[in-house]
Amino acid sequence: MNYFSEGLVWFNDPLNWTNPGGLLDRLSEHLAISAWAVLLGCLVGWPLGIWMGHRGRGGGVVVTLANLTLAIPTLAMLTILPLTPLGFGRPPVVVALAVFAVPPLLANAYTGLRQIDPETRDAARGMGLSGGQLLRRVELPLAVPYLAAGLRTAAVQVVATAALATFVNGGGLGEIIRAGFGVGMSNGGGGQIVAGGIAVALLALLVEALLAGLQRLVTPRALRARGRRATPSVVPTA
Repeated sequence: MNYFSEGLVWFNDPLNWTNPGGLLDRLSEHLAISAWAVLLGCLVGWPLGIWMGHRGRGGGVVVTLANLTLAIPTLAMLTILPLTPLGFGRPPVVVALAVFAVPPLLANAYTGLRQIDPETRDAARGMGLSGGQLLRRVELPLAVPYLAAGLRTAAVQVVATAALATFVNGGGLGEIIRAGFGVGMSNGGGGQIVAGGIAVALLALLVEALLAGLQRLVTPRALRARGRRATPSVVPTA
């Protein structure tokens, strides 16, 4: 029996789902870690990107910050942060994954505001809109596809990377994979490793599908046709 077949057998055992530390427990931990990390990334990346995009300055800073955060290995941060007052467990995992989530959120927020036609801004100012009104009524609604694309990219990346939380006792689906290595490949551990990997991959695909639907819902209808021709997803490369 190959490891893939053993993984399917592992999935078919109800005890592997419902036992303490089973798949359902690890799934809830994985989702909680990912949700907090993405939320923290949004609290940092979106305001900074929106502010810079609204001012029309700091494009080089956005690219530099995004590239710097992308260049920092997540695994390295997970090994360093536990040595700080954050300690082991979920806090260092959330912070490390939030840093990983910032680049697409920051870059897409900035690009979403800068791609707006300058004539649209001039027309809004000509109607008497203040800077804050321009941001709320014109720029942010037009930047929604880019904001949603950044959220979608960040969430999928975080969900896929959160399996590394197991290295600092952070929980999540990575615990299933680590337990499989502890059992040993010849004692059924290979099937458990495969099952854990499949669970992480399926969860990332599900998050991608859900956020793709959400992106379509929050995108104004007038912008959907434009989105079909050019999907707004700008992620910097290191």
